[in-house]
Amino acid sequence: MNSVRIGSVGLGRLGIRHAENIAGKIEGASLTALCDVDPAKLEEAARRLGVSRRFTSFDEMIRCDEVDAVVIVSPSALHTGQIAAALAAGKHVFSEKPLGVTAAECGEAEKAVQAHPDLVFMLGFMRRFDESYRYAHDKVAAGVIGKPVLFRSNSQDPEKFIDGAIAFAPQSGGQFLDMAVHDIDLARWFTGSEPESVYAIGGCYAHPEFARYQDGDNVSCLLKFKNGAMVFLFAGRTAPHGYNVETEIIGTKGTLRIASVPQKNMVEILDSHGVRRECSENFLERFETAYVNEVREFVDCIVTGRRPEVTVHDGTRVSEIAYVCKSAFEQGKLLFF
Repeated sequence: MNSVRIGSVGLGRLGIRHAENIAGKIEGASLTALCDVDPAKLEEAARRLGVSRRFTSFDEMIRCDEVDAVVIVSPSALHTGQIAAALAAGKHVFSEKPLGVTAAECGEAEKAVQAHPDLVFMLGFMRRFDESYRYAHDKVAAGVIGKPVLFRSNSQDPEKFIDGAIAFAPQSGGQFLDMAVHDIDLARWFTGSEPESVYAIGGCYAHPEFARYQDGDNVSCLLKFKNGAMVFLFAGRTAPHGYNVETEIIGTKGTLRIASVPQKNMVEILDSHGVRRECSENFLERFETAYVNEVREFVDCIVTGRRPEVTVHDGTRVSEIAYVCKSAFEQGKLLFF
């Protein structure tokens, strides 16, 4: 296969970014089709990116013979059905998280993937493809910091985007499912283990609107993993300084910190406010390279016949863990897996 012909569904913020990356930054791939329910948005994106095959129906797109693989960046509730339909149509599939919005849906998606072992399926846990996280993971795997004893991850969205978070709250599943899944995935990846117990706390400190969905604007949890590692996760929606993701892994022989001081780049600004560094605006900016790298990996797996490192089971496990964290938060007590 000289070039993997990709059809992408969903043209929201991340969907547009994936489409742009496929169209101009992924060697060995071409963007041959776009799909979205909004005809105006579809027309504008397809015209700008030079895509002639345009669909408002996902089922029609996956019947197109000019499409070898699909990238799914549609609303979360559609993922499970679209994954199964695309695989049944003989298409390789890259899907953004989550695998499904319930544990049962994750199971359905996993069965669909297992039924098509000849096709490549990959889930979009992009932080694994961030250069800094991969470098740190290599260090841990090489034993540089000894045995990991504590994994701490802090993910914060900017307060200025809170209106969008409130609007999405009915469909988000809560912060542990919407935000902390990436941190949970990293914890499993870095520790090489699975959780044993969890205690979660948090609340609506600035925005009571989330309470009606049994959610908070800032939440945290402490997990004990089966290998004894301690894992602390924090997810917040009210950061005044910008988008902030930082991680620390403490081992018996050393410590690794990733983005411990959030910054947009290496520039320092000296002005009437003093000396300062700007912070990334959002996840698209912070993980710009990672989004390119993960689709490159997907395409390379198709071309070479390799299986992706990120599996469908990773998607199921992360969702299952997030649901237990959510239950621990709602019940206010220690839960066991």
